Amino acid sequence: MRTPLRVAVAQPLVRSHDVAGNAERHADVVRAAGARVVVFPEMSLTGYELTAAPLDPADPRLATLRAACADTGTLALAGAPVAGPHIGVLAVDAEGVRVAYRKMFVGGAEPRHVRPGREPAVLEVDGWRLGLAVCRDTGVPEHAAATVARGADAYLAGVLESARDAAVPAERARRIAAAHGVWVAVASFAGSTGGGYADAAGGSGIWSPAGVAVAHAGTGVGELAGASLR
Repeated sequence: MRTPLRVAVAQPLVRSHDVAGNAERHADVVRAAGARVVVFPEMSLTGYELTAAPLDPADPRLATLRAACADTGTLALAGAPVAGPHIGVLAVDAEGVRVAYRKMFVGGAEPRHVRPGREPAVLEVDGWRLGLAVCRDTGVPEHAAATVARGADAYLAGVLESARDAAVPAERARRIAAAHGVWVAVASFAGSTGGGYADAAGGSGIWSPAGVAVAHAGTGVGELAGASLR
């Protein structure tokens, strides 16, 4: 029988193009979270800057985040531009850093800068299968369906929404949880993120397979919410 999995969703202070500083702040979150898995927002390591250079998983600026994950036994899921170029999710743990997922459903100005990823991704952690998503993916029903079809029993997403669309992440999370009977965790940017987003929504949260919010952050930069998946 698998044990409960402690997951946290974070909305750290992010400064555009400041990979080293952002990685340090991510590391601080990992050390404070007390979670097995910490989810960060879309492009959290660079800010939402579509012209940012792809981030190599071997980049030495990520050393502080790698060390925090190794020290705490945490898997961090951090957003970054990656080779392709794509909008990606980096999985950071005691083993190192790797590209775990590439955003499939790009929108807005993104197609002028990045390519869509080709397939869903599911990671296994302590017997739990965790499906990955980035922002617009969560609004495309086919994405959640395809991810769950790969055996995911939780759906973890890093997103960016403006404050005027603050209700969108929660609406999508409830819909996905109810439709597929899976846990949903969403890390949503707060504050200024770059790329023209001066006031992001925040409101990161975790929803049960029944679509009930069991943990929820407010709109502030630096807030964190966590829950145990059972």
